[in-house]
Amino acid sequence: MELKGKLEQKLTVEKGTSKAGKEWQKQTIVINNGDQYNPNTAISFFGEDKVKVLSGFNVGQEVAVHINLSSKEFNGKWYNQIDGWKIDLVGSASVDPALNSSDDETDDLPF
Repeated sequence: MELKGKLEQKLTVEKGTSKAGKEWQKQTIVINNGDQYNPNTAISFFGEDKVKVLSGFNVGQEVAVHINLSSKEFNGKWYNQIDGWKIDLVGSASVDPALNSSDDETDDLPF
């Protein structure tokens, strides 16, 4: 699925360690889709690579976020999760996050 709108907020990066001892991080962004009622949607990006990609986006930009929706049951209640896996500026070509590394010659590309 894809959600388009204005990037309203970038929350602080959260970090932790799982029960298995693996470090993790996530960052949540808030997108305003312009609807009259309930226009804001919080979307979480899990993993260091995805969090790094978010650093290239600024509050106020129009973005398209590719998401996965999931629901989990816990003690008879259901909880929804919205996970982002890709983000692009609206009206621009998609950029492969692997091309954003600063140690190769792609820094001169116009995107």
